[in-house]
Amino acid sequence: MREIKDPTVHILFIGNSLTYTNDLPKLVKSHAKTKGIKIKTHMVALPNYALEDHWNDGNIQQLIATGRYDYVIIQQGPSSQQEGRDMLIDYGKKYAALCNKHHAKLAYFMVWPSLQYHHTQDAVIQNYHDAATINNAIILPVGMTWKEYLNSSKSNDYYGPDGFHPSLKGSKAAAATIISHLF
Repeated sequence: MREIKDPTVHILFIGNSLTYTNDLPKLVKSHAKTKGIKIKTHMVALPNYALEDHWNDGNIQQLIATGRYDYVIIQQGPSSQQEGRDMLIDYGKKYAALCNKHHAKLAYFMVWPSLQYHHTQDAVIQNYHDAATINNAIILPVGMTWKEYLNSSKSNDYYGPDGFHPSLKGSKAAAATIISHLF
């Protein structure tokens, strides 16, 4: 971590609409506060962006290079197929190297598939776990939380009206999972 004696934890969120819907970083900050943890967040999340897109834009490298982040949380689409898996691993390696160089810890925000493709959740879970393991990163198993909830409750209320983006309840569950696995 940084040598600055600032008790505030600084987190950079990199993702897409699954991160910015319901302002997940704000929910994470609020949930952390209930645990006595002070967090400052910065979010770079654009519609339909994958890790590759953020990397190719070049802005992320500049942000991480500032050295002001303790954690860099990355997220892309569900990634149940080989192309998404490869991107999680290959681009995760680039993010991990940059994070290590600038004293930040990389974390993967594991997401969920759309309700229509819920049957692919096990592949999403496996691919995120593998990418985190290969890149020596933290896994934030939000997708597992969603799967367990959907299977046990038989409710789809973590999903918003489009059957893909999170409802506020789903985003709050994501925030709680993130905090419990970071701290």
